[in-house]
Amino acid sequence: MTTREVIKEAEALQGELTAIRRELHRHPETGFELKYTKAFVKQKLEEFGYQPTELGKAGLIALAGGKTPGKTILLRADMDALPIHEEAEVEYKSQNDGKMHGCGHDMHTAMLLGAAKLLKEHENELKGTVKLEFQPAEEIFQGSPDMLKAGLLEDPHVDAAVMIHVTAGMPLPSGTVMVSGGGISSTSCEQYHITVKGKGGHGSTPHEAIDPITAAAHIHIALQEINSRELDGNQFGIFTTGRFEAGKTSNVIPDTAEMWGTIRTTDPENEVGDLIKTRMKQICSGIGAAFRCETEVEFYDYCPCMVIEPQLAADTLRYMKELLGDSAIDLAVISGGKAGGGSEDFAFVSHRVPTVSMFLTAGSSKDGYIYSQHHPKVRFDDSVLYRGSAAYAFAALNWLNEHGQ
Repeated sequence: MTTREVIKEAEALQGELTAIRRELHRHPETGFELKYTKAFVKQKLEEFGYQPTELGKAGLIALAGGKTPGKTILLRADMDALPIHEEAEVEYKSQNDGKMHGCGHDMHTAMLLGAAKLLKEHENELKGTVKLEFQPAEEIFQGSPDMLKAGLLEDPHVDAAVMIHVTAGMPLPSGTVMVSGGGISSTSCEQYHITVKGKGGHGSTPHEAIDPITAAAHIHIALQEINSRELDGNQFGIFTTGRFEAGKTSNVIPDTAEMWGTIRTTDPENEVGDLIKTRMKQICSGIGAAFRCETEVEFYDYCPCMVIEPQLAADTLRYMKELLGDSAIDLAVISGGKAGGGSEDFAFVSHRVPTVSMFLTAGSSKDGYIYSQHHPKVRFDDSVLYRGSAAYAFAALNWLNEHGQ
């Protein structure tokens, strides 16, 4: 399939892709609870001639090609939404109150379905196999490990992996494809929860209580010193407290104060993260004891940093330039070669097989798309869907042609 054929055939799918995306947007589901979404995607794949199979708690896979012996490339789309109330005024607004496709996963799913249709129509040209992955629970960093545990990378064995993520609110024209370069492209992320236990009492007699708020405030401030005084200048670590809760009223000292947040690093071995966690426990214990409080520190939902394979990245950038010309750029031009602060659970796959990630702009800030992902008012320009489908399909076709034997 030539470059021109890919674009032309993908563009012919634009109306269908828009309808798919908007249907998914109206019915967002979160985590592994994707009953409607999974059934919808499965039905579409069957309509396109596939025999999709369920994998893990809520995932789907389908295979294209395989008629000619060769390698296997994995194309992935995530399907889950966010637990937020949608405030964007669009005609296809979420009908599931408290849930919203605010990260663009509905776009990803529609684009991969488009690529699936293209690849099925050109299946005889594939020198190897394309494995299509529709993944749940990306937002909670559990979908990718669940599908890996269930055998995602086997039967057939996966040799390379590709993902696309849409972006909104950037000052770039819609439809621009940015390809990550080799190395670390996004940080790891791990959640933490700190509980400070004191003794509640009346606000008029603080001497009869043990105030956990005071201890928690000192802990919060002290934890910032890890970055400024304990990490090497060449190390990277972000410690963020995003939630702090204590008490229910103004004249009562509560029994407990709690903090939640994240730790992010660009260390593939997570040695920096381990140092931060060790010092967090020590600081919490020491300051808690100084204020007569007990402390508990929990860590959960770890996701590693994303590792991009240099040769696959270079190949993919070349494919995208051939497909889209000046609309395809090296992400380093925008990022300065620095890793992004966001995290992505496809990183688990990147630690197992050569992986590349691409980003498709779907709404320029210059055109009124002023909100970015995870904002309740974010909007995505679905006119770029066909370009995402073309990018998926073209990357797979070309990589298999060059490396499939």
